[in-house]
Amino acid sequence: MKLLRTLSLSLSLTSLLSACQQGAEQPVIPDGGAQPYVIEDGGVGLTRDELQYLVKLWSPDMTAAAIKDPGDRIELLNMALASKKLAALAPTIPASDNPDAYWKQVFSIRSVQSRYVVNHFIDGIEVPDMTALAAERYQTEKDKYALVPEERYSSHILLLCPPGECDRDARRVEARKILDELKAGADFRQLAGKYSEDPGSKDKGGQFDQWLKMGQPNVAAHYVGAVFELEKVGDHSDIVDTRFGLHIVRLDDLRPAHHKPYEEVKDAIIASLRSEYIKLAAKEFDGRFRLTDKAVIDNAAVDEILAPQKAESAAPADAEPAASADAASVTPADAEPVAPADSAAKESN
Repeated sequence: MKLLRTLSLSLSLTSLLSACQQGAEQPVIPDGGAQPYVIEDGGVGLTRDELQYLVKLWSPDMTAAAIKDPGDRIELLNMALASKKLAALAPTIPASDNPDAYWKQVFSIRSVQSRYVVNHFIDGIEVPDMTALAAERYQTEKDKYALVPEERYSSHILLLCPPGECDRDARRVEARKILDELKAGADFRQLAGKYSEDPGSKDKGGQFDQWLKMGQPNVAAHYVGAVFELEKVGDHSDIVDTRFGLHIVRLDDLRPAHHKPYEEVKDAIIASLRSEYIKLAAKEFDGRFRLTDKAVIDNAAVDEILAPQKAESAAPADAEPAASADAASVTPADAEPVAPADSAAKESN
């Protein structure tokens, strides 16, 4: 594979390979560094460390080309060095030529450098052994780290009635008649097979094929609430309204809430404590660079800078202000939920 070779690059290849084979030139030492350039041209070069990292960014095809074809290798090195030469010119371009572009690259570089410093600090944090504290937290905050909430299994009979598409009062009369049959001792599964209009559960005796937790996402909130209001297995609800229609819900089974043993959650607690320690250390590090009591602010200048934006940024009194993010920080719905599509008590996106 050839990677955009030109005649001029072929000529450069000939001269460069010749110099390498003869060993005629000594490596150039970059200013301020002890490592020689692997490639240098016009005072701009790439050190071994630079090139090693750059090669990691190459695709497998690019690496293979550099290994197999001298011309492709020269082209890749040429592109890498050209990029560095161009970058070296950035400080020579006046900000006045294109202020937006100038400040965008300044703040982009500053952001990368800031994050580099922060990550370097975080990588150097020595986190103490959290084993003893993890055992203590398990005892004092067991619910936070080890609680498995109660789960319930249910069945239902559904009379479909999407909003605006049917008369709920009429359907409620039908649901009441089904309730009367249940109260008279009729079998719930048989009634589900006879009356339910949920295609996902009708043929399974109304079985809602999912264990539910309180606040279960992806399932209509009123349905879940009805399941958890039932006191014992075998009890059924009154009529429950959701956007799908009218349900009669039965509690089929339940798994009591319990706590996982310490050994099962130990690693997760330690990981949480380590993260907490690092966040606190990072927050303290961030605080070192905040304004001190010796800071001087030219408020007149700041007011002058903000003045043109004042009218545009003024929001109506009843508008909710937008949240803002602190870019310098180093510290690392009301709608009914939606559920799997195999049952009409479950909602889809």
